[in-house]
Amino acid sequence: MKISNTVEWAIHCCTLLAGLPEDVNLSAKDLAEYHGVPHPYLAKALQMLSNDGILKTISGPKGGYRLASKPDSVSLLDIVLSIEGNDSCFGCEEIRQQGPTALKRSLSYKRPCLIASAMWKAENVWRAELEKVKLTHLVDQVKVEADPRQMKKTQEWLNDKYNSK
Repeated sequence: MKISNTVEWAIHCCTLLAGLPEDVNLSAKDLAEYHGVPHPYLAKALQMLSNDGILKTISGPKGGYRLASKPDSVSLLDIVLSIEGNDSCFGCEEIRQQGPTALKRSLSYKRPCLIASAMWKAENVWRAELEKVKLTHLVDQVKVEADPRQMKKTQEWLNDKYNSK
């Protein structure tokens, strides 16, 4: 399974927004500039997050995006599902019921395919782990683990953005 780059971008944007004061918004252009990613693609992801109620759009000259709810209520799973959709990662085509050794009666296949069961179980564990990680946890980790020089540069960049609006 491969998760798109857009998920990474979305998580970074949501984490940045989660660390800002509640009255501060950043535009899609600003978020794209800050993360060094293409604005048009990021704008589509931000719109998906907004449509799913993760982000809130604020119109006007000081408008942009902000979190729609508290950072401790938004999980990585919420963001992943918003960008990638809620479809299962694994699709079972029941190939055990095909080919020259397949049994003719479908009643012979009373239990789910063992392979599909294992894959779905793994996906459930993966989803549960992503659900545990809230934006609050990421913001707290950034404060502790990020290089202080980058944190300073981020604050300076944000101050420039606040003051120019």
